[in-house]
Amino acid sequence: MSESATREIKKEILKSKLGMAGIVILATLIVMSVVAIVTIPVDTFKEWNNPSNWISYPKVASPAWINLFLSEKIPEHKILDKPAEYRDKTGDITVVSNQFGVDFEYDDFPNDFIYEFEAQYVGAPLLQISVIRPDEIKLHLMSMQLPNFESATIHGERIFSTDKMIRKNIQLQSTSFNFPLEKLSTEDIVFSQTDSNEPLKGRYVFVVNIYGNDLNVDVLKSKMIIGGKSFGALGTDEFRRDLAIGLLWGTPLALFIGITVSISSVILGLLYGVYAGYKGKSSDEIMMRFNDVIYALPALPFLIILSVTISNSIFLMIGFLMIFGWVGIAKVARSMSLQIKTRGYVEASEIMGQKSSKIILRHILPQLLPYAFASIAISVPAAITTEAGLSFLGLGDPSFPTWGQILHDASVYGATARGIWWWIIPPGMMIAITGLAFVFIGNAFDTIVNPKLKR
Repeated sequence: MSESATREIKKEILKSKLGMAGIVILATLIVMSVVAIVTIPVDTFKEWNNPSNWISYPKVASPAWINLFLSEKIPEHKILDKPAEYRDKTGDITVVSNQFGVDFEYDDFPNDFIYEFEAQYVGAPLLQISVIRPDEIKLHLMSMQLPNFESATIHGERIFSTDKMIRKNIQLQSTSFNFPLEKLSTEDIVFSQTDSNEPLKGRYVFVVNIYGNDLNVDVLKSKMIIGGKSFGALGTDEFRRDLAIGLLWGTPLALFIGITVSISSVILGLLYGVYAGYKGKSSDEIMMRFNDVIYALPALPFLIILSVTISNSIFLMIGFLMIFGWVGIAKVARSMSLQIKTRGYVEASEIMGQKSSKIILRHILPQLLPYAFASIAISVPAAITTEAGLSFLGLGDPSFPTWGQILHDASVYGATARGIWWWIIPPGMMIAITGLAFVFIGNAFDTIVNPKLKR
């Protein structure tokens, strides 16, 4: 394609408001893809379906920004993994202290609180957990002896607020409160006012002390989780997975599927159709009859059968989409090739003895590039929605967090009936917006391919 033709395509794209809107949306999607690949650890992507990877997250929590629109603010789930650490030694006793400060400014109680730790030690250290409330009342929550080891060993545990020992210790300190505590949960007592069953707002400090002999105690991991009902930019699902991570990872996957399938299908269809049209006669007849056979196959039912009987691998699905995506393009490319091969410069090339492959690549295919670009842009949404449809039916690759797979999980766990809109609307909107971007770009290219549309 000549330089003047390239400039003409750029000019038409820049003149089209829809084309520019599509380019802006596509650029945003590309930025999101880069952010997902660069900032989100690959392990998070690989562990998308591993429940233990998300144990620290809340179940079915709404987005955190929803508090901006509520008169009564619901507790936000907080994961405190950077405590202030202090180490002290008195005689033969070493104390390692981790302190977690959290500002609680909500109108409801948290769901729970959990302490996770890993410590390397020798012997049997003593672990104590307490909390200093905003009213300066200090509640002792737990004292427990860690398992005894004669050599340096790494030991880890999760301590839940539902532990009976914590409940018993709280009951022994009930004199600090002026109302019955029997029917309240541990977290309700810790975060309540002293004279009423209402949340006490302010700064809480959870203090975790580990007492060991000499210098044989080292805390490798220490995390305090305050269970809430809202979390992150897009909330969580039934599996406690952060939907913002799934949505971000779904962007490069969607672009990869759509662009790979569309480019491969268009290239295959153009080469096939142009060759058939240029060769003509029996070659054209045989090739187009084969094209009709593939075209007659019902793509979606056939893809469903292949997914069930062979494999639901996402790469195999891309291959199947490529097989069914080129036939329509081949028909159009053939008809355009029949027109172009009658032009004088093509006939002159034949008289000069140029090879058929050289004529096709140098004189016919470049004339079809505007149509090829338009076909690529318009084919991307079809590939993305087909994958999303198969995944929604449960026939996609569950190891990849695609938007269709997220919608499938939402359907299985009744997100619509339960009102979990943040599990449904964002992936659905992303599918629609991505498709819209390529449709806009395709319409801009269509103006170039069909000059009558310029009027």
